Amino acid sequence: QVQLVESGGGLVQAGGSLRLSCAASGSIITINTMGWYRQAPGKQRELVAGITSGGTTTYADSVEGRFTISRDNAKKRVELQMNSLKPEDTAVYYCNADILTKRLRVENYWGQGTQVTVSS
Repeated sequence: QVQLVESGGGLVQAGGSLRLSCAASGSIITINTMGWYRQAPGKQRELVAGITSGGTTTYADSVEGRFTISRDNAKKRVELQMNSLKPEDTAVYYCNADILTKRLRVENYWGQGTQVTVSS
């Protein structure tokens, strides 16, 4: 069994910053790609940022230059530093990871989600 637990969401004014964290635990051998997705009301879930085990990153155009994804492989954690937040960043943010489990197969997991609300 694998769990992804997120923390760090909240309410912030436009222009402010938040830092999201996600910790993986359970029957893990290695973690491949980790990422953050978000889903706003009435919209589809979208990729915000991703990072490979080697540290290669990718960002949605809408957050490029404002958000930074990082990971600590030893601690099985991924973080998302969000700066210059805008009201349109308001959404539930989900951690996602491709994990090689002790069942010797790669499985995809989601966190429970954390709410980020940016007021104008």
